[in-house]
Amino acid sequence: MISASNPNSMMSSSSTTGTNNAAGSGGQQAPGLKTYFKTPEGRYKLKYEKTHPAGLLHYAHGKSVTQVTLAHLKDKPVHALSSSSSSVGVGSGVRSAAAKFLGGGNGSRALSFVGGNGGSKSSSGITKVGSLGTSYTNNYTPNSNFDGKGTYLIFNVGDAIFISDLNSQDKDPIKSIHFSTSNPISHAFDPDAKDGHDLLIGLNCGDVYSVSLRQQLQDGGKKLVGGQHYNKDGCVNNSRCTSIAWVPNGDGTFVVAHADGNMYVYEKSKDGSGDPSFPIIKDQSQFSVSHARYSKNPIARWHICQGSINSIAFSSDGAYIATVGRDGYLRVFDFKTEQLICGGKSYYGALLCCTWSMDGKYILTGGEDDLVQVWSMEERKIVAWGEGHSSWVSGVAFDSYWSAPNTDGTAENVVYRFGSVGQDTQVLLWDLEMDELVVPMRRAHGGSPTMSTGSQSAHWDTACPLGTLRPAPSMRDVPKLSPLVVHRVHTEPLSGLIFTHESVLTVCREGHIKIWARPSSSNEGQSTTSDSLSTTSLKEKPLFSGKVGSMSYRQ
Repeated sequence: MISASNPNSMMSSSSTTGTNNAAGSGGQQAPGLKTYFKTPEGRYKLKYEKTHPAGLLHYAHGKSVTQVTLAHLKDKPVHALSSSSSSVGVGSGVRSAAAKFLGGGNGSRALSFVGGNGGSKSSSGITKVGSLGTSYTNNYTPNSNFDGKGTYLIFNVGDAIFISDLNSQDKDPIKSIHFSTSNPISHAFDPDAKDGHDLLIGLNCGDVYSVSLRQQLQDGGKKLVGGQHYNKDGCVNNSRCTSIAWVPNGDGTFVVAHADGNMYVYEKSKDGSGDPSFPIIKDQSQFSVSHARYSKNPIARWHICQGSINSIAFSSDGAYIATVGRDGYLRVFDFKTEQLICGGKSYYGALLCCTWSMDGKYILTGGEDDLVQVWSMEERKIVAWGEGHSSWVSGVAFDSYWSAPNTDGTAENVVYRFGSVGQDTQVLLWDLEMDELVVPMRRAHGGSPTMSTGSQSAHWDTACPLGTLRPAPSMRDVPKLSPLVVHRVHTEPLSGLIFTHESVLTVCREGHIKIWARPSSSNEGQSTTSDSLSTTSLKEKPLFSGKVGSMSYRQ
């Protein structure tokens, strides 16, 4: 593995710059950081950056790792135009409040607020939600001209949620939401929400809120508005909310994972304050599912493992859910039947992140062994290791928008592009072409490992039996992938990355986000909404085919 002692060892000695105007208001770059990285298809260039106003951060409840959710607000539903509970004027009221929040004083600071057409807001009452000091406004003056359409970055830092306009090069957020007694940890957005509540926020104390993103943008205050409160004061589970996700095509169903190894299923339409009265878990080491006795939230409890569930991810059709945890295991469940399908252990330590390919055929995991694992759902086992990080892998994602160059004139070979980020401050890009993987051979008797003689490793003999958790295979039994690109992008450890149609977003754990323009859009101006497709709305994206070379670029 690469030495962790010097993260700059991967850097090229040429074309390093300190300041880059193309980065917009991102401004000064740290010494040694380049504003582009090279791939076979061209250069990815730093376009601009997003961050938070440093003076407004509060760490009374400790620091938390920044996560980013990409949210694409569509046209406002027709039925919402006449609803006084979800229609709020934004115009001068919220612009003035946002300008003051950003230090604009008299509210004259220019804000790129997508879809804003002016208006006014009035409120007649504030009601506390739970004990978190979070308030919401009961009555509003409707303004049907404003629909809030656009694409936003939602990210957590300290005790606040920040919202930035992705299509604006303004570095500062346009909205902040503060929590008085607990830090927000995780969040998720549902672009197909029917009742307006499309944003979930999970807190360090275990409480969960569902709110309307549009409604938050329309309000000028710094508290949640119109929120539905679940697990109030930790009445169901008071351990940290580690990960949260909407069920695709689930009609308002969502899942919340906790640090004690439990995962709860909620339905947005049901009461959020009931006592589910789940039975005591007799064996913490065994997977079990219990359903609520009454028709209230949460409707089910899944006990996954001993120790924390670190991340959860649904397949794009919502049929399967993957979990990774402190015990180092990936587990894949059939969500409808509540059955374990497959899973297995990391080479070493905890697994921290996971994601699905859009076709549901592969799962990526990353964790404390510094490796990226590629799992096959068809074979129910690891089919490749990715080695290239020099510290823990904290984020993985498939690039659903990338098309492989078709070098042989055929479309027979499917190539997957994916990325990973780690605490080594680096982003790595990888190409996976299953037809090109070389399967290691068994060690010849009395000899050394060889790739040319003997038979295939026993790891490849059969698919893993249904419902079985596999131990970690020997590393010599699994093909090793080498990264296509290795590039140091931040000075702080990274926590996530997101691919969009025209860019790649990298996120550091301290709340700084960089937007890297793809080669096809590097020389273009400000992104349009084509850059703004939500990562949750890619279901129709076709598979990509072609071949790629083995050239590797190290920045």
